[in-house]
Amino acid sequence: MTISIEEEINVDLPFDYEKTAKEVIHYTAAHEKFPFEAEVNLLLTDDEGICMLNREFREMDSPTDVLSFPMIHYEKAGDFSQLEADADNFNPDTGEVVLGDIVLNIERVKQQAESFGHSKEREFAFLIVHSMLHLFGYDHMEEADAGRMEGVQREIVEELHILR
Repeated sequence: MTISIEEEINVDLPFDYEKTAKEVIHYTAAHEKFPFEAEVNLLLTDDEGICMLNREFREMDSPTDVLSFPMIHYEKAGDFSQLEADADNFNPDTGEVVLGDIVLNIERVKQQAESFGHSKEREFAFLIVHSMLHLFGYDHMEEADAGRMEGVQREIVEELHILR
């Protein structure tokens, strides 16, 4: 699996965030039984950086904690059976599935960790799990879908033992 991590800002977190990000991405893919090698891009930014992306892609002029940019459309969340039917899902140079991009707002990681009363590492990991599930076709727009996604998120974070 190829995981590219780019920092737009000085990332000041009290843990090895690159190691945590890679572990969480790998574990989430394994948990979901993703059957291919994959590419994931992770961009670490701040309120200003994510606000700019929200304006450009979501017509929303405010910062959020995380953005997901999936490169694959799924008929059903977590159903990878049709990926091979479309060669565009694969990087022709590496043969890896191009899952998409995660943009994580480090300012919000810190703020939310404090307001929710848990560690910065837990918030960082949780938001990556959340975003990875979006890259696997999960969504939370409908109540039933939200419940399913929240259950899978909780299960993964607990299995990773990255707790409060």
